[in-house]
Amino acid sequence: MDKKEFHYIAIEGILGVGKTTFAKKLAIDLNARLVLEDVDNNPFLERFYKDMKNTALQTQLYFLLNRVKQQKELKQIDLFQRKIVSDYLIEKDRIFAYVNLSEDELNLYEKIYSIIMDTNELLKPDLVVFLQASIETLLERIKKRGREYEKSISHEYLNKITEAYNYFFSHFPRTIPLVIVNTDEFNVLKDDNLYEKIKKFILNVKGGVHYYTPS
Repeated sequence: MDKKEFHYIAIEGILGVGKTTFAKKLAIDLNARLVLEDVDNNPFLERFYKDMKNTALQTQLYFLLNRVKQQKELKQIDLFQRKIVSDYLIEKDRIFAYVNLSEDELNLYEKIYSIIMDTNELLKPDLVVFLQASIETLLERIKKRGREYEKSISHEYLNKITEAYNYFFSHFPRTIPLVIVNTDEFNVLKDDNLYEKIKKFILNVKGGVHYYTPS
């Protein structure tokens, strides 16, 4: 079987895992259009980390609307002329919603989510890379990047998000190739040789679920 050429690659993972850095590096190597999630411009995010209970819904809806707007623009791209590398999946929105929202908020969110998804046909990636790391590694990386509003992120919160991500990807559609990479021993900024090995691995998968654990 000939090697499959991927045109739209989505990099996913929990905050602090290094998905944006990895996506930037991969996009350069593939001469691809880079699509980065607009996180820092969410006007509710700083307040969310200070008071999750009372600001979760508006934070989540802002992310949802912004992500859908960004993804709609990708439909205009000729994937045979220009590849895409993104640092998120649109489905991640529901992962966070189910962790952060109350039952009533979640019911409202689901209604809005369904309307938006039913009226917008979005482009699907043909390869997904899920970067994993331990909670301790995530906390260390979050601390190093030094975002003021992230200082209050707790071990407990990251554990909830990690469990939600793991559940999501354990039920991920088998129609899209999925590569799961453990990054506890991998620093994309420093480990060029290992990055090249991981890149080669993910670009040569042919379908199904694949695991890469750096030695």
